[in-house]
Amino acid sequence: MAGVSLKCGDCGALLRSVQEAQDHAELTSHSNFSESTEAVLNLVCATCGKPCRSKTETDLHTKRTGHTDFVDKTSEAAKPISLEVPKATVDSVEAIDVDMSGSQPEEMVEPEVDKELLKELEAMGFPVARATRALHYSGNASVEAAVNWVVEHENDPDIDEMPMVPVSGGGEASKSSLTPEEIKLKAQELRERARKKKEEEEKRMEREREKERIRIGKELLEAKRIEEENERKRILALRKAEKEEEKRAREKIRQKLEEDKAERRRRLGLPPEDPATTKSSAPVVEEKKSMLPIRPATKVEQMRECLRSLKQNHKDDDAKVKRAFQTLLTYIGNVAKNPNEEKFRKIRLSNQTFQDRVGALKGGLEFLELCGFEKIEGGEFLFLPREKVDMVVLNSAGSELTSAINNPFFGVL
Repeated sequence: MAGVSLKCGDCGALLRSVQEAQDHAELTSHSNFSESTEAVLNLVCATCGKPCRSKTETDLHTKRTGHTDFVDKTSEAAKPISLEVPKATVDSVEAIDVDMSGSQPEEMVEPEVDKELLKELEAMGFPVARATRALHYSGNASVEAAVNWVVEHENDPDIDEMPMVPVSGGGEASKSSLTPEEIKLKAQELRERARKKKEEEEKRMEREREKERIRIGKELLEAKRIEEENERKRILALRKAEKEEEKRAREKIRQKLEEDKAERRRRLGLPPEDPATTKSSAPVVEEKKSMLPIRPATKVEQMRECLRSLKQNHKDDDAKVKRAFQTLLTYIGNVAKNPNEEKFRKIRLSNQTFQDRVGALKGGLEFLELCGFEKIEGGEFLFLPREKVDMVVLNSAGSELTSAINNPFFGVL
């Protein structure tokens, strides 16, 4: 019988052609080769079609992919070896391999996988082709094993292509070669990876939340700074208005004195003074008057007048007046601190405590109305609408109340 392989006398390896023998000699320095009637093994994986030439190769392939079914096509691939034309032999063997891989393309079908596991993977968002491939190559072991396979092969170019297997090997789902202990360890490893990934995501989210807190804090500080700056400007404008008012009052007094002086000179028969000084001073007063911010001063004066009236009407009971001022300051302070809370912006007029402290005293209700409170529901409640909450007015009211409480001479003169 003609030889169908070349056998290395040094290591016993079977080789298909002279070319393979030459390659083997270059790699191992073995030079003892002889013809052999023992054919080179050709075990083809029934699942993926990979050829294996030894039992060791099949074991490695099984350990790597979980495929356990192999078809022995040794006799089909065995051809008499030609020592004269080794290249032709190699071409012949390759042609046989090509014929074996493409002889029956119509018999390639999609592999059968566990339908329940496939539904679970689809529910997790995996495409059908990727889920089928993952279950097929992980041996239909579990969802965890399939997900683990996807993670390890997510960069494969054909990961989203539907796998195809021969009819002879496609009817049965490949079996997992992992032992229960190995499956348990694999699942534990997958859970650990998921836990670490979740922790990393939580840390990332915490960093994002911290950045957001810092940003909001900066915005709040800037808003507070702007509010304080506006309040400072308002106070300066108010003080300027008060000074201008004092100037006008002094100018009126001076004019009155000039008039009295002129009257006395007239009665004494003395010649009148040159009125140029008096005339020149009058336009100054009018000019200054036109520059005054009338509205803020008027609001503050009305509040001050309400408080002065309240104290003068009850000047015999300082404790009652002071309690009324403190109650009003509490109402105004609550609204200023919590402008969005309706309970601080609504007062029942029939409340006995309110009547005893503020409602029964003349000037108390008027003061609250100057702050923006309005009577609603037939006069049953005092209510300050949210859109009418004016922090400038409330701050002015608080300043006037504080001054009235702390100044022992307030309302006396």
